[in-house]
Amino acid sequence: MLAAVDLGSNSFHLIIAKIEHGEMRPVEALAEKVQLGAGLENQLLSREAIDRGLDCLSRFSELLKSVEPERVRVVGTNALRVADNRREFTTPARRILGTRVDVIYGREEARLVYLGVAHTLADDVKSRLVIDIGGGSTELIIGQRFEPQRLESLQMGCVSYGRDCFVDGVINRSNYRQAYDLARTLLTPIRHEYHARHWQDCVGSSGTLRAIDALLTQHGWCDNGIDRVGLRALEDKLLTFETMDDIDMDGLSAQRRNVILPGVAIISALFDVLGIEHMRTSSGALREGVIYDLMGRLSHEDVRERTINALMQRYSVDTDTVHIVERRARVFFTTARQSWQLDTPDWELLRWAAHTHEIGMAIAHKNFNRHSAYVLRNADLPGFSQEEQEHLAVLAMGQRGKLTDEIYRDMATSEIPRIQRLVSIIRLAVCFKHVEKLERLPDFTLEAGPDSLSFTFPPGWLEEHPLTARELASEQEVLAKMGLELVIG
Repeated sequence: MLAAVDLGSNSFHLIIAKIEHGEMRPVEALAEKVQLGAGLENQLLSREAIDRGLDCLSRFSELLKSVEPERVRVVGTNALRVADNRREFTTPARRILGTRVDVIYGREEARLVYLGVAHTLADDVKSRLVIDIGGGSTELIIGQRFEPQRLESLQMGCVSYGRDCFVDGVINRSNYRQAYDLARTLLTPIRHEYHARHWQDCVGSSGTLRAIDALLTQHGWCDNGIDRVGLRALEDKLLTFETMDDIDMDGLSAQRRNVILPGVAIISALFDVLGIEHMRTSSGALREGVIYDLMGRLSHEDVRERTINALMQRYSVDTDTVHIVERRARVFFTTARQSWQLDTPDWELLRWAAHTHEIGMAIAHKNFNRHSAYVLRNADLPGFSQEEQEHLAVLAMGQRGKLTDEIYRDMATSEIPRIQRLVSIIRLAVCFKHVEKLERLPDFTLEAGPDSLSFTFPPGWLEEHPLTARELASEQEVLAKMGLELVIG
């Protein structure tokens, strides 16, 4: 049993699925219109929106009790991406659900959407454009079979456009044109890469596009899917209403009233700018993509491994050094794991940090740790959440030199002690990398306490290796400021 929770800007979705013969079979599915994005103003979520979301998750949590926590993944999208106070939501959400909340970047959302859609389509070799219109962002992906080739996420969504372009829910042609023109403006920079000449099939994903598809079919404006003629007919019909609350059409639920017209404006701009003639819709979406991605992680086909390997190749990482640092970090981690209450995800993070700690060398040797941290924080890293990238950046930045509280500025207070322990491990592992290139380390004793780590070397070894001895001595001062005693004997 696997479960995925999609914390969208418009709706929250829960799916619990059983995996049979490599395919997922949904067992439970819930969806609630939360409109987290409607409570976003000046990049801050309102208290009311946060409470709506947490109340929804309290209901979801009852079903999630049937699934082991390590088989549940919760992802947050645009509203949580842009909210400066996201932790006011994610911290209590983690307590409610019993698992962490991964806020993902737009292109990672696009990758997962494509994965969910691709598993619902015929396994052919056609190049396809997949479009997902959410509450706060729209994802566009060109791919073949199960592999995305181009990924994009744009800041246009049916909730945000409804809030900003149709103030107080008022409908008129001027408001509609504002939404349409805004979408065209955002699409213009990517129109050449995503134009119809680059793909053969167009597929829509999301509740809004499926609702538009259903309306066009039910009212006889299109035989199947979505086309230009049908869109114009739906647009004309919707513009006869004066407010969002007035919209009354057969086949349109009350929950879709305030997002359907902004959705039509966005998809009309997409058709016109990208040369789309026809779009079919798919039931696959982000939540299904999360399930399939989770299947890969549990079967050791983790896309994050491919991402790290590609990063190492791109920046010509010295693999010998990587293996030395990883091997030493594993010894320290294994010794301290129980006393420091670390677990498997902590080791995965530490191992990826060991593999990428020197990528900044490709930019400059001086302050290479800062360059490594910048790349890890800002690059598109498929498979990684915002939090995971931030933690990797902190481990890269903190591997050498002085440590200040500034490097933890974007981190939840509750996470800092754990990350500090991982920083101490990577720093100590790096201390030994130069001597291990020249000779094998002697057998030494290593012990860990709740707030301590003790080394005991053979007599005379430190005297024979003054550089390593000096580095360890300097680490005593640095780690002491993190509340960790380093004992060297």
